[in-house]
Amino acid sequence: MRTTREDIRNIAIIAHVDHGKTTLVDELLKQSGVFRAHQEVQERVMDSNDIERERGITILAKNTAVFYKDTKINIIDTPGHADFGGEVERVLKMVNGVILVVDAFEGAMPQTKFVLMKALELDLPVIVCINKIDRPEARPDDVIDEVLELFMDLDASDEQLECPFIYASAKNGYAMLDLADEPKDMMPLFETIVDYIPAPTGDPDANTQVLISTIDYNEYVGRIGVGKVDNGCLKINQEAIVVNAHEPDKKKKVRINKLYEFDGLEKMEVKEAHIGSIVAISGIADIHIGDTICAPENPEAIPFQKISEPTISMNFIVNDSPLAGQEGKYVTSRHIRDRLFKELNTDVSLRVEETENADSYKVSGRGELHLSVLIENMRREGYEFAVSKAEVLFKTDENGKKTEPMERAYVDVPDEFSGVVIEKLSQRKGELQNMGSISGGYTRLEFMIPSRGLIGYRGEFMTDTKGNGIINTIFEGYAPYKGDISYRKLGSLIAFESGESVTYGLFSAQERGALFIGPGEKVYSGMVIGQCSRAEDIELNVCKKKHLTNTRSSSADEALTLTPPRILSLEQALDFIDTDELLEVTPTALRIRKKILDPTMRKRASIKK
Repeated sequence: MRTTREDIRNIAIIAHVDHGKTTLVDELLKQSGVFRAHQEVQERVMDSNDIERERGITILAKNTAVFYKDTKINIIDTPGHADFGGEVERVLKMVNGVILVVDAFEGAMPQTKFVLMKALELDLPVIVCINKIDRPEARPDDVIDEVLELFMDLDASDEQLECPFIYASAKNGYAMLDLADEPKDMMPLFETIVDYIPAPTGDPDANTQVLISTIDYNEYVGRIGVGKVDNGCLKINQEAIVVNAHEPDKKKKVRINKLYEFDGLEKMEVKEAHIGSIVAISGIADIHIGDTICAPENPEAIPFQKISEPTISMNFIVNDSPLAGQEGKYVTSRHIRDRLFKELNTDVSLRVEETENADSYKVSGRGELHLSVLIENMRREGYEFAVSKAEVLFKTDENGKKTEPMERAYVDVPDEFSGVVIEKLSQRKGELQNMGSISGGYTRLEFMIPSRGLIGYRGEFMTDTKGNGIINTIFEGYAPYKGDISYRKLGSLIAFESGESVTYGLFSAQERGALFIGPGEKVYSGMVIGQCSRAEDIELNVCKKKHLTNTRSSSADEALTLTPPRILSLEQALDFIDTDELLEVTPTALRIRKKILDPTMRKRASIKK
């Protein structure tokens, strides 16, 4: 007999990147009394790891719970970037409704469409929250029209179109049902959640069923499965069986050792959990996303969509440069292998494969951002390694034709730069699908482009639009191969000998292009020290000192002025490297180098090619 559990609401907060999901969760936590009065609370408290805090993005979905009057509201904060879309798809299985957050100025963006589509497919009721209405350029009325158009484009049902709209400024901590209301606090949003989002239902007397939708990992207890109790009741020390809808042969007997529910930012140990509760379960060694924990009497798996396949890969290689092992703590292939396989515990969209070479691992993910976050995390933990240029994963269709991943790119640029962007993306096999003007002298361009065409483009795009352009992409599926793309028009400046860079050597080198290093830095033969101003690679000696004779004094050197070097960030370096180059990553440095360091061997290889 199915019953409804009125004292619980399960919601996910979904939105395009940077529309204010995490800030909104902060306010809901504050105003429901999770923090004590005068407690020091950092901003965006849900973004728990360093990279999330620095970049202001959410990478992993997070769980929290607040109490409003007598109702417990379980809230899941989800990522907005397309690279972490896999996180969003799974989390929606745990909830009974979503809050769609839309920026009152930017309006509906590509990721808004993606997350809304996933929610509507699962028939979840939606509360639309127009956020950042305190922005001077906010246009809430236009944005509502855009969102309703989006609902219609996605074939929403009449009930879904009748969704409530809330106006909010998460930063200032208020929500309103009408723009004419006086802004006070978040109560209108709390009320709407309780009134509009249905309470979870299930059969309390049936056999236990819990679908695992996210995996957490903890050094002390190992893997922690997070999921919702769909039917029955889960108790400590209960015997259970783990099954999976995609693996019919999987039947594993387990015992429930520890059971937690969420309360604010804490996990509270509980003795038992009933229908509708979102729980964390530790002590099951190899629990995976999509597993169902069932009672042994009648094990039945809950269906679950497959996780999206990776579209891009790069090789992680043991560092073998002349400076190898000097800066990192973990440098061997075993260290790198263990770390990559440990990452699979929590990141389900990642694939790690061993290659013929024992010192190299092929790592595949959802996009460049996905892999660069992993590289940055490893580097901070003291790992030293090299990575190759990102490459897309091709497939063959049933006719034996080669296919490649395609992206739909939405580009917002000031009107005067739209010509150069169209030209560059067309060279990279992009097809312009739509073009229209948006407010503030901006043009919105919509392209269909191979994922390959976007590799290494973002840095160039920022230069071409003087930092004013915004590019958003969303994976569209596989399509026939579009032909070769040349990534880089300019060659590299390569160090000719090992040593330390000197002002005199750099001064003559800077006439040949833009340098990436300054004086006093360690270089080695085959290391890339700059970008050439022509389409060829040039070897230079930047360790060359001036010969001193009785007519040349050493003080005459002081007059040499160097242009400041262009210091590349991790993303820029990954964008810059070509297919015959590697990026050497250590805790203290990023160095670009040729795969073949020896100049003679390099020449032979290029002639063979």
